[in-house]
Amino acid sequence: MDAILTTFGIDWHLLLINAVNFGLLLAVLWYFLYAPVMRMLEQRRVVVSQGVRDAAAAAAALAETAQARALVLAEAGKEADSLAAAARAAGTKKERELAAKGEAAAAALVREAEAHAADLKARAIAESKQEVAKLIVLGMEKALTAQGSALGK
Repeated sequence: MDAILTTFGIDWHLLLINAVNFGLLLAVLWYFLYAPVMRMLEQRRVVVSQGVRDAAAAAAALAETAQARALVLAEAGKEADSLAAAARAAGTKKERELAAKGEAAAAALVREAEAHAADLKARAIAESKQEVAKLIVLGMEKALTAQGSALGK
């Protein structure tokens, strides 16, 4: 075997030293380079997977928020419709009340005007009766005066 190694120019001492050097270099590189790089990659993988999970959770929360927003908007729309209907009903009721008050006030004014007119009519009739009575008295006085002067002559 020495003959083969010598033929090819291989020194087994040098080969053994190179193998030990390679093993030491491999151990040093493994300890100072490969292991830290692998730890860093693992940490990065964990961060990325956490980011993916967080993004999925955020998307789910966004969908849930959008759904809740739609429900709130629908509820607000219904409430607005009911408030508008209540306002219309209250407006109609107020309109009827005001119309009834106006009609009652107009009827009261008509009654008052009729009473005033009846009062004026009664006064006018009373004044007319007094005038007629005065005229009758004056006419009777004239007639009696004319008759008395006709008798006295």
